[in-house]
Amino acid sequence: MIHEDIGDFAAALPPMQALIGLDLGEKTIGVAVSDNFLSVATPLETVRRRKFTLDAARLLEIIAARRIGGLILGLPRNMDGSEGPRCQSTRAFARNLERLHELPISFWDERLSTVAAERALLEADTTRKRRAEVIDHVAAGYILQGVLDRLAVLRREEESR
Repeated sequence: MIHEDIGDFAAALPPMQALIGLDLGEKTIGVAVSDNFLSVATPLETVRRRKFTLDAARLLEIIAARRIGGLILGLPRNMDGSEGPRCQSTRAFARNLERLHELPISFWDERLSTVAAERALLEADTTRKRRAEVIDHVAAGYILQGVLDRLAVLRREEESR
């Protein structure tokens, strides 16, 4: 099920299962996964996009192998917060994935995630070639870590009530 609100998404998550975060590009899909405690996002791989069925098959393999309990898609909003064609494409991808798996799905604003990933890789003195290979899944890691940090805040608020 697709949840627009991250609080609703959090409520739908099964306990002690990891999340998968995706950075959808036109040519690639950056993939990151969390630990079962939902505290740390780890960049995993970049999937070269071909057809939806092939892309989804690879993602479903990862979901099954890692006992994933929820899926986050980076939502590429415009800098003014509006949604353009790339957001529509991301939402369509989510609807198509929803037909294949019962996983809770939500979105996270991904503005500047690639810029942050690029900056981190530059600071780590990564070569241009290596940056090109890993930028998408590092950006997915930034997106997923943003969600994990928000979920931690929601948990603390819930516990203090």
